[in-house]
Amino acid sequence: MISTLKETFLHYFGGDDSGIRVFTAPGRVNLIGEHTDYNGGFVFPAALTMATTLLARPRMDRQINLIATDLKQMVHANLDELEKYKGLKWGNYQLGVADELQKAGYRLCGCDLLFDDKVPLGSGLSSSAAIEVATAIALVSLGNTAYGAEREIDMLEMAKIAQIAEHNYIGVKCGIMDQFSSAMGKKDMAIFLDCRDLVWEMVPLEMEGCALVLAHTNKKRSLGEGKYNERRSECERGLAFLQKALPGATCLRDISMADFLRHRDLLPNETIQKRVEHVVYENDRVLQSVKALKEARLNDFGRLMNASHDSLRDLYEVTGNELDTLVEEARRIDGVLGSRMTGAGFGGCTVSLVREEQVQAFIKQVGAAYENKIGYPASFYVSEIGDGGREIL
Repeated sequence: MISTLKETFLHYFGGDDSGIRVFTAPGRVNLIGEHTDYNGGFVFPAALTMATTLLARPRMDRQINLIATDLKQMVHANLDELEKYKGLKWGNYQLGVADELQKAGYRLCGCDLLFDDKVPLGSGLSSSAAIEVATAIALVSLGNTAYGAEREIDMLEMAKIAQIAEHNYIGVKCGIMDQFSSAMGKKDMAIFLDCRDLVWEMVPLEMEGCALVLAHTNKKRSLGEGKYNERRSECERGLAFLQKALPGATCLRDISMADFLRHRDLLPNETIQKRVEHVVYENDRVLQSVKALKEARLNDFGRLMNASHDSLRDLYEVTGNELDTLVEEARRIDGVLGSRMTGAGFGGCTVSLVREEQVQAFIKQVGAAYENKIGYPASFYVSEIGDGGREIL
C-alpha cells in the first residue's frame, strides 16, 4: 500500500521518494459514554485499525500543499496566512491544526501532504480526529527536522492542539475524546478516560467469543450545522441552574445522580432536564461498564450499551430513524448482547456486541431489514482495536 501511495504522491508533487515520510492516526469507536466528554465526564473509547495514512515531504518555502487520494483538487496555502482558509470545504481541519501548532510555538516548514483516509467520512468514527492527529504529528516531525529541534512529540499535547483547532478553526466545540483516542490508543485496549482531569487507564478489551460490529447508516451529517453545539449549550445552561444549589460543581460530571434527583426542579424546562439527566446517568453507565468488562461480565455490559442508546434516543435526542433502525434490528438477532449508536449521532454508526458465530447472520439480517425500511444500504465493519498516531516509515 505504501509503495502505491508513494507513486500517487510523486504523480502530484514530482521529485523522488527519498524525502517522503509516512504517518498514520486511527479513527475510534466509543464503547459507551456519549456526549459526556465536553461535560467533563467519563468515556470509554478504543482506537480502530481504520486510519488516515499521511505521506509528507518538506519544502524549502512556506507553502503547504494538500491533496487526498479520493479527491482530485489540491489545496494550496501559505503558513503565514492561515486565517484566510477557514472557509475551505476540505483542508480546513489540516490547516487549523497548522494554525494552532504555530500559535503554540512550534516552528513549521512548508510541505507537500497526501492523505489516504480509510475512516469513513461522517461515520461517527472520528475521521476528523484521525486527520487532525496525523497532520499534527507530521507537521511537528518535519519542522523538528528542518530546524534541528530535539523536541520530543508529546502525544497528549497533539490531542489537545487538534481539539483546539476544531474549536477555533472549524467552529465545533468538541470534547477531547476523539483526538485523545486517536493519539493515545493501544492495540487491544480500551481507554477509560476522565475528561475533566485527563486521567486515563488502559483496560484490556477481552471479548471472549464476541466481536464488535460497526454498522454505518450511510446518512450524511455535519456537526458544524449546529445541533452538536446546541446540545453543548443546553448542558451549559443546565449546569448554570444547578450551580445555584451546588456552587462547587464545575461541570456536569460533578453532578451525582442523587444531586440531579434532589435539584432537578431548578432546571428551567423539560428539554434541559432531559439533557442533564442523560449526561448524569451516562457517566454512571461508563463506570459500571468498565467494571463489567474488567470482570468479564459481557451480558451486563451489553445491557448498559442498550440503556445508553435508549437514553441518547429519548433524553438527548441525537439518534434519528436510521440509527434507531439499526439498533432495533440488531436487538432482534440471537447472539447480540447489546447495541447502541456511537459518536455524536445525527447519522453515523452503531456498535454492537455480537457472538462471533452470529456475525455473518447479523450483517445479512440487519442489512436487509435496514435497506428495506430506509431505502438504501448500510455498511458493516468487524472492528479491530489498534494503536494510536505514529510515524510508520
